[in-house]
Amino acid sequence: ERREGKREGSEMASRWGVGLPLLAAGGVLAAAALRLASRYRRHRPRLSPRSPVPADVVISQEATAGLTPISELFLSEFDVRPSEILAYGPYKGKLSLAYYERARHKPDGRYVVVVGINPTPLGEGKSTTTIGLSQAIGAHLGKKVVTCIRQPSMGPTFGVKGGAAGGGYAQVVPMEEFNLHMTGDIHAITAANNLFAAAIDARLFHESTASDAVLWNKLCPAGEGGHRTFSRGMEGRLTRIGVPKGAAPEDLTDEQKKAFIRLDIDPSTISWKRVTDTNDRHLRAVDIGLSPTEVNKKTGEQLSRSTGFQITVASEIMAVLALATDLVDLRMRLGRMIACFDKRGNPLTADDFGITGALTVLLMDALMPTTMQTLEGTPALVHCGPFANIAHGNSSVVADRLALKLVGEDGYVLTEAGFGSDMGGEKFFNIKSFYSGLRPSCAVIVCTVRALKLHSCKAPKVEAGSPLPVEYKTENLELIRAGIANLAAHIRNVRTHGVQPVVAINRFATDTDAEIELVAKLALDAGAFAAVPATHFAHGGAGAVELAKAVTAACDIASPARDFRHVYDAKTDSIKSKINAIVTKVYGGDGATYTDVAEEKIARYERDPAISQLPICMSKTQYSLSDDATKLGAPSGFKVTVKDITVSAGAGFLVVSLGAITFIPGLPICPAYYQIDLDMDGATPKVVGLSQ
Repeated sequence: ERREGKREGSEMASRWGVGLPLLAAGGVLAAAALRLASRYRRHRPRLSPRSPVPADVVISQEATAGLTPISELFLSEFDVRPSEILAYGPYKGKLSLAYYERARHKPDGRYVVVVGINPTPLGEGKSTTTIGLSQAIGAHLGKKVVTCIRQPSMGPTFGVKGGAAGGGYAQVVPMEEFNLHMTGDIHAITAANNLFAAAIDARLFHESTASDAVLWNKLCPAGEGGHRTFSRGMEGRLTRIGVPKGAAPEDLTDEQKKAFIRLDIDPSTISWKRVTDTNDRHLRAVDIGLSPTEVNKKTGEQLSRSTGFQITVASEIMAVLALATDLVDLRMRLGRMIACFDKRGNPLTADDFGITGALTVLLMDALMPTTMQTLEGTPALVHCGPFANIAHGNSSVVADRLALKLVGEDGYVLTEAGFGSDMGGEKFFNIKSFYSGLRPSCAVIVCTVRALKLHSCKAPKVEAGSPLPVEYKTENLELIRAGIANLAAHIRNVRTHGVQPVVAINRFATDTDAEIELVAKLALDAGAFAAVPATHFAHGGAGAVELAKAVTAACDIASPARDFRHVYDAKTDSIKSKINAIVTKVYGGDGATYTDVAEEKIARYERDPAISQLPICMSKTQYSLSDDATKLGAPSGFKVTVKDITVSAGAGFLVVSLGAITFIPGLPICPAYYQIDLDMDGATPKVVGLSQ
């Protein structure tokens, strides 16, 4: 084992740049891990829920003392080697992709995706349900389980929404570390994105101010004897302009040399924006290049342009990281990202700018999922956080693939998709599963009594920051009957993809037994495999045991290899056919209309098989099955309006815009940061005021 540990360490060192001294003790640690295994299983953390439920951060901090160090947890639960766990402090770490290569031959576990119905602005507790279900399966049913969830942006954490580590007695902990910097993945994405943005503007500046001779001599300086060489990062551009691999600079024709030194960027087409992980509405539209140094000295022209910022999780790099399968795939996807077009209408990619290798270096550690745990000691992989209303809204393919090997064929992997089955759920089925090849056995649909009442179209609006109207806090069976159509539509969506739907009724204290029983009955009538109330927020895994039993039973009868299906064929269907399939089969609408801009782009994209054969990523409101947030329940007879369509060539999908989506949120009048502080009265400083 020590010899194998050293060999694995050598592989890691070459692949990730990790120093051997850190890994050489692998054999000793492996032996210690075997001794730890039985001790850990006998001492899984036990919850003692209190009523009323304390603040999330209080529960997390009280639980920290009883947590198992993250390396010990993964070594004792799974066949992981010490060299494959990189600790970032006691309770979080990174899981190496080397584990997947070693475990590739192992059978996968059961794959469960957690989705929701169309939510209220308050959210319906989908992350909390995912974590509570994990605690029930692992800590109460005694089965192998790994929970794969997205890393939250810090923008909403300090804004209005709060964090995303679950809540109450169903959390990933420590929640402060989960909701703040974690292991730095989002910072790495920010750095990579903004390096690309800087490269674009720098190239635009230099091509505007330098002669051909200066550009050639700077890009390929003459060395000893006048010999010139290409840098490694230039290979992508050279291939694009038809230069054979291995050619020397002297071999280029005049036309090729011109195409190499001048990308000939059309500034009006630059779509790549800078990012920040902060809610800052004033960065939505900005002018750059206003310094006196950014002037063309020959013409006196100020080399400025208008652009804007996005929040980091909206960067295409986030989606690329979430869909990549390994480092090689990551590099290829990064190289395909389109930032702008040249003046002849040709796309310019990261490969053209020679920056692909640098981006990969910045992101190589971020490709490894973060290892954490729930309050009851069940393992979690936290990775990536693309939004579901502007991207595909799922945690990473890498995390899911690793988790399925960790748990083995009798275990369970829970992965969460953003918003409803029409949003992150549909994209899980038709984008994430398209690229990963993984097939789910079961889909958990999270609903609440209050959301169903809202979808009745007879109850008052629900607004974040305002008191909940009385209709939502008192028994009203009529509203539930009127609103059940929304849940029924999501059950139908899941079955349309050949997956078993289990409805999780996230029960609140104001819900009555009669209301819960009615929701369960109507859900079964609509085709759910099971419909089970859960009280995991108040009781932890114990409150989701019956839900866990329903999920495992659904997995037992499922045959994903036989039954799972996409709602369209990405390779053979036309772009409009794919859009129509989503609208009619998932949203329940009658098709789509297209603006002139969308029509022109679709016609152009259909001429390029590399683009036309991509899956579709719909960008729309999360509050309705339609493209109109005010159409609640299960609207029918509507047509969505396709306003624009763009290519995310690196991520590998076409973004179809059905409305105006804000790519960087603003701060409210009273942001969450008013509550957040550091309590330094005790021996150890404690974060206070952090909410989910």
